[in-house]
Amino acid sequence: MPREAIKKLYYSIGEVSEATDLKQYVLRYWESEFPQLSPAKNRAGNRTYREKDIELVNFIKTLLYEKKYTIEGARQKLKELQESGLPLSIASLEDGATVTAPATPAPAAEKTEPAPAKPSSDSTPNDSERYKHFLGSLRTELQQLLELIDS
Repeated sequence: MPREAIKKLYYSIGEVSEATDLKQYVLRYWESEFPQLSPAKNRAGNRTYREKDIELVNFIKTLLYEKKYTIEGARQKLKELQESGLPLSIASLEDGATVTAPATPAPAAEKTEPAPAKPSSDSTPNDSERYKHFLGSLRTELQQLLELIDS
């Protein structure tokens, strides 16, 4: 990619789209979903992405497409990583703290509390959230096992 050969201070949305293999409308949509992604605009109103913006786009892409996070889960993971000061990298996903949102997978190393029985009609919302969290953790561990088997 020419972007690698010539480092620039600012990149257009077209260049970022080409470099990340994402459509321009996806980048614009992600700006509305992820407050951390807000490229500056020039006098003409065109988006100007910096290297850190491109790295963030690639990290979001990894969360959504490879790690199978939901948008809400990815948003929470980004917020959590920024609050903890961890770098936005794949390594920080595996070593970082977990978000307890049901849509966010938890690392396999984390031990979760036992799953409550399927929530009954008289269960509290807390039981329901714990059940969802358990299922999310179980899903993550199964995905990691499949990756180990495939490698």
